[in-house]
Amino acid sequence: MDDEKSSIFSYMHDIMLWQRRSVMFDEIHEECGVFGAYRVDNAASITYYGLHSLQHRGQEASGIAVSDGENITLQKGKGLTVDVFQKEKLDSMVGRLAVGHVRYSTAGGQENENIQPIVSKGHNGSLAIVHNGQIVNEKELRIELENEGAIFQGTSDSEIILHLIQKQKGTLKERVMKTANRIEGAFSFLVMNEDTIYAVRDRHGLRPLSYAKSKDGYVISSETCAFEVMGIYESVDLKPGEIVEFHKGIVKHEFYSTDTDHHMCAMEYIYFARPDSVVEGINVHAFRKATGSILAREDKDLKADIVIGVPDSSLSAAIGYAEEAGIPFETGLVKNRYVGRTFIQPTQAMRDRSVRLKLSPVSSVVKGKSIVMIDDSIVRGTTSRRIVQLLKDAGATQVHVRIASPVITSPCFYGVDTSTKDQLIGARMSVEELREYICADSLRFMTEEEMKEATHGVGLCLACFNGEYCTKLFSYQEELDK
Repeated sequence: MDDEKSSIFSYMHDIMLWQRRSVMFDEIHEECGVFGAYRVDNAASITYYGLHSLQHRGQEASGIAVSDGENITLQKGKGLTVDVFQKEKLDSMVGRLAVGHVRYSTAGGQENENIQPIVSKGHNGSLAIVHNGQIVNEKELRIELENEGAIFQGTSDSEIILHLIQKQKGTLKERVMKTANRIEGAFSFLVMNEDTIYAVRDRHGLRPLSYAKSKDGYVISSETCAFEVMGIYESVDLKPGEIVEFHKGIVKHEFYSTDTDHHMCAMEYIYFARPDSVVEGINVHAFRKATGSILAREDKDLKADIVIGVPDSSLSAAIGYAEEAGIPFETGLVKNRYVGRTFIQPTQAMRDRSVRLKLSPVSSVVKGKSIVMIDDSIVRGTTSRRIVQLLKDAGATQVHVRIASPVITSPCFYGVDTSTKDQLIGARMSVEELREYICADSLRFMTEEEMKEATHGVGLCLACFNGEYCTKLFSYQEELDK
């Protein structure tokens, strides 16, 4: 009976994930989030709260590995962190070191074997790894490792990191550093054995990773919002190409590579990170608000009654636009946060009503109004078109769309779920054609220079806007050429 219940749950969960990832919504999907706790009492519980704060980065699966100094205990499963971990399960995970992960699959599918942490046990002891990002030379490395006898349990590129560490010689730190030099792409990962945690960031700085001093130890996270829920407001960013060792109560910094540059993924600011997070010294809310202000500066001749934002990641930009333009900010759209967990059986009729399931216009606010609608990006265009239609059906007289990022024209191979060019409407249409397609009265995007202005000079990866990738693409080049 238990197996039957588990099978039914897995089936229903896979349907829910299909729905989230289907053509219902053409959003950019989240990546993953990693969290670590070193020499912290109740490390499993602390990691649970950290992952809960990072849930926006992945809702497909969650997992925690805990070390008691001698053994590593692993618990993981499909679903949200709150669904995977109950109090009894957390209480059974005893130890003062832990690493955890929330997942949205980018490389590799949704199999249970791909859920992280990934743990191995060998003659050198046990290792647990969690990884955020995407390895662009994963196919080449997988073939190499398989030819040398490595056996993969899943299809995730994260497992490659573990196999590479195991095949190297030297101390664990040396093996981790050698591995970091072998992999190319975007990555922030944590490696834990029985008494040590290593935090590693890619040499291009594409993915964020920070650590902070807690009351009795240290915590490590993809985003600083996970520290703030614990009352911690000071943190240290790992630099590109840096490895930080947490061992015997001491923190040591070292660079595994001197060939480094700074290309923080622009989408971390635009979409992925929570507004209360600080990325490379810049508060995400402040960045988004600045993009809205910059958009408004170029709209001096635009007459509108209200400004609205598409929940949630566009609200800060809408506030900035409204303040700069002197136009009232209103709540014109309300988000239904439970649609993914409510509608288990998708039908064509549901897909036709997809945006109405997720967003509802406030007709009393938008009726008879000329609206400036702020959104963070346009990927495939279908959602933007449906939202504009929603607002006009609710009585809006005009809908002027402003996008708080440049036009997305190129796929991302660093962990963002836009892997082929034919998925991107901005690669096929001019801005005017796009405006006609989404039925907006006017449409404008930010420029790359305006985007850089909002970050005050922090180095950005803008490859999805201009096709200028900061790494070799290896076997992904064939996708780019399509």
